[in-house]
Amino acid sequence: MRDYLKHPFWQAVGLLVLAFLVIEFVIPALPGSAIVPKSVVLQYMATVLVGILIWVSDDEARWTTFKQPLHEVLIQPRLKLVRNGLLGVVTLMVGCLTYSQVRAGVAAPPNLRSIHPAPPTQITFRGKTMTLAGLENPLRKQGDLATHIADGHRIYYRNCVPCHGDHLDGLGHFASGLNPLPANFQDNGTIAQLTESFVFWRVAKGGPGLPREGTPWNSAMPAWEEFLTEDEIWSVVLFLYDQTGWKPRTWEVSAEGSK
Repeated sequence: MRDYLKHPFWQAVGLLVLAFLVIEFVIPALPGSAIVPKSVVLQYMATVLVGILIWVSDDEARWTTFKQPLHEVLIQPRLKLVRNGLLGVVTLMVGCLTYSQVRAGVAAPPNLRSIHPAPPTQITFRGKTMTLAGLENPLRKQGDLATHIADGHRIYYRNCVPCHGDHLDGLGHFASGLNPLPANFQDNGTIAQLTESFVFWRVAKGGPGLPREGTPWNSAMPAWEEFLTEDEIWSVVLFLYDQTGWKPRTWEVSAEGSK
């Protein structure tokens, strides 16, 4: 066992397995983290593999030792069974991948879709019924906006940066692994066109809360009401508008003065 642990080839295999376990299971278990998308796992594993290959090949003796097990599997008669087994496994994997790409699928007819689907009239937030029509951000009426914006800044950078990015442009570290891409708040087609109650609804309910007409634009965003309080979400909404410089749309006031 000690010889295996010292061998560069088995060290490389161990590092690959350890990296996969950390990315797939340890990172999602960290407080405030989220499940890593499969495409992102693949990207990180490819990066780890390249790093390992650079490490084993930067020393000639280590590189020669690293190649020995591969060389023996390819030419040693005593390892013919292993060689045939690997050939069969690789062939089966390629066949399964090819079949999954070309097989015919049965899908339901598409529904009419909307990038900004109409929100429901009412939502339930942690057991509390909230009417969205005419709803304003209550923190704007409490004064001391700077404190609420600072809270939103802290909450955003703790929870939202991996997807929406440091510049609120939808280019976070996980963004390339998501389809569709996370919302770009700097774009004038997103929060600049919305009321704060709409943004609150989308943050609170996430992708699982989208109506049917929003299904083709399904979001990977979790339902943040499970992790954040009402005031925390409103604080994030304040931060988004303050940081981007956009002004939220407001509810029209009727001639009678009712909204």
